[in-house]
Amino acid sequence: MVAIYYRDDSVQVTSESVRAGGHTIPITELTYVWHVSRRGSVREGGRLVGRSVLIFLLSIPPLVAIVCVVSLAYAAHDRGEWLLAGTILAVCLLGALALAPFLEVPLGWLDRSYDKGARINELWVQRNGQEILLLSTSNALRFGQIYRAVQRVVERHGG
Repeated sequence: MVAIYYRDDSVQVTSESVRAGGHTIPITELTYVWHVSRRGSVREGGRLVGRSVLIFLLSIPPLVAIVCVVSLAYAAHDRGEWLLAGTILAVCLLGALALAPFLEVPLGWLDRSYDKGARINELWVQRNGQEILLLSTSNALRFGQIYRAVQRVVERHGG
């Protein structure tokens, strides 16, 4: 019975073989497996810049809110207008809670940017003394799943 450790459109790792990058290699012929992480291209660098800009933009509203609350508290203390200050804070808090679900979209972008990664990960194997590049991707999550699957199948096969 063949066990499948990982499968997608271009990679398949089973208990008998690894198929990726146009190669199908029986597990019994794998003598060494390793990975290399290197700097990405302009595309991955752009992804890193975009992530930084997104983090910066998501940080602005809470910082502005803190400054507004502090200045409102000082103004209320100086003028003795605590009822007006409390009302303004309550309205702002309700507005923030009403808008919170809309954060799902930019936070999803941020999450996916970490999945895609800013580095290129390569999966290399040695077969009969020959080094073969099986996979090269910037998708860190996918690479990790594939690499762990190959490790598991090699360990289970006694390699």
